[in-house]
Amino acid sequence: MSRSAVARPSLAAALLLLLAACGSEPATGATESPAGAAPAAQQATTLTLTSADVHDGGTIALTHVYNASGCTGQDLSPALAWSGAPAATRSFALTVHDPDAPHPGGFWHWVAYDIPAATTSLPRGAGRASGGMPSGARQGRNDFGDSAYDGPCPPPGAPHHYNFVLSALDVSSLNLPAGAAPAQVSFAVATHTLATAKLTGLYGR
Repeated sequence: MSRSAVARPSLAAALLLLLAACGSEPATGATESPAGAAPAAQQATTLTLTSADVHDGGTIALTHVYNASGCTGQDLSPALAWSGAPAATRSFALTVHDPDAPHPGGFWHWVAYDIPAATTSLPRGAGRASGGMPSGARQGRNDFGDSAYDGPCPPPGAPHHYNFVLSALDVSSLNLPAGAAPAQVSFAVATHTLATAKLTGLYGR
């Protein structure tokens, strides 16, 4: 028998032992999740927006409807509350938009930003032109031309959808002046958003 014939089975056996040894040890740096632990995505909180005045999918009351142009509401912004903001949140932005309006890009009813991160609610009427928002918060110019909340006032026909959208942001300020245009605010919000929550009310006449 030649020497090479004896060497081949010895080499094969060594390779099998090496592979078995590697398979029995975890990869360097790998960690195992504790038994029963949820994935990180499931452990993360979810930003939630609610209102005692406007229920998701429900009709917006006259209290929050515009008071001009044939509409006879009280034009008060609804009470809003939220929870579950990411830990990295530094401020919030809040908008109310009607995508059904016969207006290019829909119709903006409320644009608020630089709402302090510690804020978890806004009382009814907070969106008036002055004095209702938390210290440091600013309001942009809506499509009525006001730096305030102005409620629904759609043309007669099918009910419109009014999307209340809260965005948690990673900056304490968007560095925009009070009265900024909705397009400016929307662009700035989009570049700093950590999480969003939406509540939709309906109104028609």
